[in-house]
Amino acid sequence: MNALLRAGREGADLAWRNLLHLRRTPTALMGSLVEPVMFALLIGYVFGNSLGGAPYRAYMVAGLLAQTVTFGTAVTALGLAKDLQEGTVDRFRALPISRVALLLGRTACDLTTCVAGVLVTSLCGLALGWRPLSGAAHTLAGYALLVLFAFAMSWVGAFIGVVAPNVQVAASLGLLWMFPASFVSSGYVSTASLPGPLAAVAAWSPITAVSNALREQFGTPVPPGFSRPHGWPVDHPAPYLLLWSAGLLAVFVPLATARFRDKTRG
Repeated sequence: MNALLRAGREGADLAWRNLLHLRRTPTALMGSLVEPVMFALLIGYVFGNSLGGAPYRAYMVAGLLAQTVTFGTAVTALGLAKDLQEGTVDRFRALPISRVALLLGRTACDLTTCVAGVLVTSLCGLALGWRPLSGAAHTLAGYALLVLFAFAMSWVGAFIGVVAPNVQVAASLGLLWMFPASFVSSGYVSTASLPGPLAAVAAWSPITAVSNALREQFGTPVPPGFSRPHGWPVDHPAPYLLLWSAGLLAVFVPLATARFRDKTRG
């Protein structure tokens, strides 16, 4: 227990160090804060008018939020790969701190920037006409589920960052899978409208779990003309999202930690 508490304290100190670096280089936050606005305008107005107008724009906000936290994975991958490539981690290794704390500091810092992106996305949703309709308790529960999933995804990014040989490869690995994962889901369309194989993949996608759980907690109605799919993930989105989050943490925390120890050994 003492080792865990120590790693937690050291991780918090390193997270604060990373946040101070962001304060000195605020342009590093531009991607996290500008991308949600671009996607909100692009999907909400370029495509949204042909997909149902205002009801669709309210429906897609959950997908925008899910995409925002998913894209945060790339931030963690790039940040960790950069620390490894530039020797920052080597300097920290000279200090009597836990190596797990180095990963925890990175993921905790990036979770903070991800929350900022979620705030911007939510404000974009309000500007588009979206409103939470189920009360404060359910709204807060929805955001709590979203933050949990964001933390789990940050460990996926940490694993990508430590297995990538350099920053360029980390950028490719961090972004390559995100667009298909975001769009082959219920983030922006009903999974029932997708052709057979894609519908099956989308139905069990973690992005679908996030999107459906948020719509359930926010009380967002389905736009007219959208067919509702059936199945356990659709009928139980919040438990399914909790399973995904727990599974990602159970797999990627030990994988990222073990690979990080191997890479920094010596």
